[in-house]
Amino acid sequence: MLRVLFSIMLTCSLVTSIAIAADKKGAPKPTYADVSYGPYKMNKLDFWEAKGKGPRPLLVYIHGGGWIGGDKSRLPGKIQTYLDKGISYAAVNYRLTGEAPLPAPVHDAARAIQFLRSKAKEWNINKQKIALTGGSAGACTSMWLLLHDDLADPKAKDPVLRESTRVTAAAVGGGQTSIDPKVIEPWLGPNVLKHAMIHRAVGGKSMEDVMDNYKKHEALYKEFSPYNHLTADDPPLLMTYGNNMKLPSENAGHGIHHPVYGVKMKEKADKAGTECHLLIPGVSTSKQYKNANEFLMDKLLSKDS
Repeated sequence: MLRVLFSIMLTCSLVTSIAIAADKKGAPKPTYADVSYGPYKMNKLDFWEAKGKGPRPLLVYIHGGGWIGGDKSRLPGKIQTYLDKGISYAAVNYRLTGEAPLPAPVHDAARAIQFLRSKAKEWNINKQKIALTGGSAGACTSMWLLLHDDLADPKAKDPVLRESTRVTAAAVGGGQTSIDPKVIEPWLGPNVLKHAMIHRAVGGKSMEDVMDNYKKHEALYKEFSPYNHLTADDPPLLMTYGNNMKLPSENAGHGIHHPVYGVKMKEKADKAGTECHLLIPGVSTSKQYKNANEFLMDKLLSKDS
């Protein structure tokens, strides 16, 4: 069991490199570190403030790890590149499913976005230019936030909750566009259900336990599958995957990061008429962008709000 869990965590860790190269040693020191954005111990974020005239656009990194592990300290590379372009940066921690299953990990990330907006004046953030990035479960969360209706509550007593959760764009790697076992098994084959992310997301002890009680978990699976929230008015999305297109998926790690997730989302986005780019080496390209960094720079630095 420990060997299986280690393998799962390793694949989640490795997928982040699909979109962004890790570069801990080269990362600059945050302007503000371990800032609490909510009531829980894991509700912490780091913030790097970029210099520039006027409020700065912001890129927010949400780490991967299947909602089982990972940490904001798994820093992506090229933070300094964004800062040099006048783009501020944030990295977010959130509760993991061992502590609290869905909706906790995703709703924590949503609150982090609202908190960052509440700091707009103090931290010189342009509320209209916030983009998301992340790999694996961080990609799933990023896509959910990108596509979901606004969670802002104008009547909330907590001023943070009055802020918007909507963002400008997202560029993600190896992300799950659905976590619903009754959707992804037909897409990818049975091996994807061997990944602990799927049953632990809803607090299940095993996949067998979850499927025996599917009706109990169905609403969570449907709600937290980004694919279900895509509509014609959604912001731009860029997805990057590895190029192993084999079906059915070869193992749990391959299944949970399979390129078909992106293919399915791209097909739906194209039908809806939303801007969606899918990068799979040797399989799918974008006419506009070679990589995630080009896409994010364009969306965050463009003059259009």
